[in-house]
Formats: sequence, C-alpha cells, structure tokens
Amino acid sequence: MSSEADDRCGALSGKLVVISGPSGAGKTSICSALLERLPKTTWSISVTTRPKRGGEVDGDSYQFVSVEEFERRARDGAFLENAEYIGHQYGTPRRPVEQALASGQNVIMEIDVQGGMQVAERMPESIRIFVLPPDRASLRARLEGRKTEAEEQLVRRLAKSDGEIATARDSGAYDYFVVNDILETTVEEVCEIIRKEKAFT
Repeated sequence: MSSEADDRCGALSGKLVVISGPSGAGKTSICSALLERLPKTTWSISVTTRPKRGGEVDGDSYQFVSVEEFERRARDGAFLENAEYIGHQYGTPRRPVEQALASGQNVIMEIDVQGGMQVAERMPESIRIFVLPPDRASLRARLEGRKTEAEEQLVRRLAKSDGEIATARDSGAYDYFVVNDILETTVEEVCEIIRKEKAFT
C-alpha cells in the first residue's frame, strides 16, 4: 500500500465501514476503490442464496449456498446481519468480521439497508454510509447497462430502491449520505468521511 493511499484516506485501526444503497448506485465500485486505498483493509464476503451471475466466482464476491444451508447458519447465529432482497437471502458471516477487526484490520461491508440497520444496533461504532444515485433515470440506465435482468425484474429493483432510500433516511441508521455521480469524487468524499470519523476515535 503506497504512502499516498495512506495520506488520502487516513490510516484506520480495526474499523468497520458499511456501504449501503440501492442496486445500481455504484456500491461495489466504491468498495473496490476503498480496498485499494485504505491500508490493512479487507472485504467482507457475503453469503447469498441467489444464483451466480456471469463471471462471478464462488467465494470471491459472494459465497453461494442453498436456502437450506443459509437457514441453518442463520439458526446457528452465524450471521452478523442477514436480510431478504427480492426473493433471495443475504448474510454477513460474523466470525470473519470479528476476527479481522480484532487483528486491527478494517472491514469494508457492502450490505442493504435492512442489514445496515442491524449493524447500527449491534456495532454502533461502525461507520455507516448510504450511497444515492444522482437521480432515478441514472439508476435505471445503470441497471439496464448490466444486461443481467428482464424488464420485470428491473422494474422491481427500481421500486425497491425507492423504499430503501426512504427507509435509510427514516431509520437513523446512517450518519452519511453521498450522491455517486462521478465515481472518483464520491470515493474522495467517502475517504474524507472515514478520515473525520477516525479523528474522533
């Protein structure tokens, strides 16, 4: 990790950074940039019951499991947070996050608003940021650009995004809302948020 990266984002010590936002807002791109810039930082790999998309590798972005396996882990208390999103289950394994934080690593977690609310309750010391699209038309264009979903699924995602944004604002779980118009500018804004948070801990 370069010294420039340390200067631009600030060194952290075992901080959990939650990035949430509607599908298509650019969360994954922001998280990838943070992983490159923040020293001693790891990615929290979620568990999901949804099918793999083209090019996805099991254990990279997600662990893909059956509904039965997911439910078993949930019953065993293996998840720091878990939620359903458009018919599929998603969850964050608790132990890897706790181990990483205990060792002084930072953890980047990309989760939906339901999960963010759970983390806010269980780990209030975390940094929680909600990413907004510039507008609804931009969000639709980004989703269409993926070419991974039929029109019906696309409409469902757009409707879901409206509810997620409202819930995030009303819940009080997120201290920061950033609009992702230009990715580089957004990443810099998130880095500044993390730097400010670190100054008070």
